[in-house]
Amino acid sequence: MTTAIQGIFAVRPYTPHCQVIHDEGDHAVIGISSGNSYFTHDRVLELARWGLDHFRQVDLIWTDMHVAEMFVALGYPEVEAQRKAVKNLRGVRAKVTSAVAALDPEGERLRGRPMSALLELPAYQRIRSGLDVLMADDPEFREVCDQLAARFLTDKLGGQPPTELQREVCIKYVCAEVPLFLDTPAILGVSSSLNCYHQALPLAELLYARGWGLRASRNQGHAVITPAEEREEQDRRA
Repeated sequence: MTTAIQGIFAVRPYTPHCQVIHDEGDHAVIGISSGNSYFTHDRVLELARWGLDHFRQVDLIWTDMHVAEMFVALGYPEVEAQRKAVKNLRGVRAKVTSAVAALDPEGERLRGRPMSALLELPAYQRIRSGLDVLMADDPEFREVCDQLAARFLTDKLGGQPPTELQREVCIKYVCAEVPLFLDTPAILGVSSSLNCYHQALPLAELLYARGWGLRASRNQGHAVITPAEEREEQDRRA
């Protein structure tokens, strides 16, 4: 990936074709994780401003599905898990709403929405249903999801192997996001779209590989967006 410094962010499209989608500047999805300390109020605002500087339309989408279930799977009592989920979601919603109000209060180019708002969209429904079929029929997809869940949960559990319930909940959490990694243009009705996050997408190696299998659509791209100072520090250490 080639990194470009754009204002306060370092931008790394995942493939050369993702660079083309970035340069087209049609649409960007900026994923905002609930309960993640990386996404401060100021950072969400700056990410939204970066998006508007480089794309005609921007969607800030925060994860709000299976959050309480994840806390339960990690060992929290159900009432405490629900309380933590509500607190986290209230916080991330406030940050996104504030950014939209500050930069585009009319919502002409910048929109903020939870992941659950996509459930009513036909293309999202179709793609999400297809993932359930793939979990049963596609060994490559199932293996990648299993590995991802094991890696995420083992870290959260202090090195302990995850239970089957924990693995299942984690995979549901991941699969709720995967449609946006696959075909945001179909879901949101845009010509092309760049999915932006501060880490490589969990399934990026699979989705942007050559050959057959589960692949991102031709008009779908991905880029890693990180603070420029972090990237410069990494380059100095390399």
